[in-house]
Amino acid sequence: MPTQSLGVGRLLIAIYAIFAISATARASYQLIREFDQAPLAYSLSAISALVYVLATISLTKQQAKWQQIARVTIWFELVGVLVVGALSVLLPDLFAHPSVWSGFGVGYAFIPLLLPVLGLIWLRKHNAGNN
Repeated sequence: MPTQSLGVGRLLIAIYAIFAISATARASYQLIREFDQAPLAYSLSAISALVYVLATISLTKQQAKWQQIARVTIWFELVGVLVVGALSVLLPDLFAHPSVWSGFGVGYAFIPLLLPVLGLIWLRKHNAGNN
């Protein structure tokens, strides 16, 4: 039985899929209707949407190359959340309109901060189980 078909893997993938859908919808609306109001924040929302989509897809795959893509994507996500989170606290004028990662994901109950940590832990355990 594939590892991701087990409870934790399925739950992680489901949460990533929810964030992929919601971030994509939010970013699409913002880019189309409100881009001129906050180009930085809305561009970051689009980047986060792409990250969540790629993470979701790569987490569902078993091949080593996809696991590597998942690892790189999730590390990028974690760095993004930390950098954008710190900038949004230190330079709030840059983020008058929040992005998914603003305030370390405060608008999403800090799930954007917790999700990549859990994803990296799961990938590490998943990889250890395949060796």
